[in-house]
Amino acid sequence: MQAIMQLITIRPGQFLQIMNIHSHNNTEDDDDIYDGPSKSQIKRDCHHLLDLGEEILKLKAEEIRSLELPDELENAVKTALKISSRSGLKRQRQYIGKLLRSLDNEVIEQKIRKIQHRHDTNTAQFKRLEKWRDRLIDNDKDVLNEIISRFPDIDRQHINQLIRAAHQEKTREKAPAAARKLFKYLRDLEDSKQS
Repeated sequence: MQAIMQLITIRPGQFLQIMNIHSHNNTEDDDDIYDGPSKSQIKRDCHHLLDLGEEILKLKAEEIRSLELPDELENAVKTALKISSRSGLKRQRQYIGKLLRSLDNEVIEQKIRKIQHRHDTNTAQFKRLEKWRDRLIDNDKDVLNEIISRFPDIDRQHINQLIRAAHQEKTREKAPAAARKLFKYLRDLEDSKQS
């Protein structure tokens, strides 16, 4: 009875709102209703696809071909690479994102991650070889022993000649031609071991 008394003191427009809220709270099936992803989630997904399109545009031509994109998407990517206008490029990126929405973009994303992992691996290998070269030029015998143990078939006389020539270039402050040859020799050794 008190609830009715309180409702009477409320303005007429609020009475209907309170009645709707009260009847809405009594239904137990409301928790089972799923309206789909929220608007914010849809926006996050769209931005993710735009970023994915951006990553595709950063790849080299041969890497883009290795993704095996559908013709329409591949043509859109080629067109985007030719555009120099900022606003035109922005529209083209959005178009690429729209095309990605209609595709199985998880497969494309996995392929891009593999390519990026390869790049990261190559960068790490490159840095390791540079460190080896620099330490060899500084006559670090521990590195030479490490390289000999890693590559038992190494031509020891040849690598020692390259180290001596690179060391002399460094002390005379000449162009690092021998250092480049030493790096190339180390890279060739690494490549032959991976093959």
